[in-house]
Amino acid sequence: MAKTKELSKDVRGKTVDLHKAEMSYKTIAKQLGEQVTTVGVVICKWKKHKITVSLPRSGAPCKISLCGVSMITRNQPRTTREDLVNDLKAAGTIVTKKTIGNTLRREGLKSCSDRMVPLLKKAHVQTLLKFASEDLNYSEKN
Repeated sequence: MAKTKELSKDVRGKTVDLHKAEMSYKTIAKQLGEQVTTVGVVICKWKKHKITVSLPRSGAPCKISLCGVSMITRNQPRTTREDLVNDLKAAGTIVTKKTIGNTLRREGLKSCSDRMVPLLKKAHVQTLLKFASEDLNYSEKN
């Protein structure tokens, strides 16, 4: 889809003025040298918002391009977010691990964090096994 050209303020203002003078869209388009659909869009916007200028969009722009998102989703399932951050940095995009996680979630993939509590150490496992074996012997005696 081709990018549209920006209309000047005077063209938008003249379009609204001619519409207020009850001229048809076709007549306004011929007089201003614009397309009928362009005139219709300007008038509809004026009717709805009472302005004709193009306002900036809401929200922040995406930090990761569509190409970067496809690169992230293509990676192996065991790839960490830190590795993905480094891959994007090499490609010229600087993002955080949080941004990577949000992007993966938006694409329907999971982004897990590291385990906060470490797994049991060998000493803990031995202590638990010792307690369990004593408990078994205790229940057999009684």
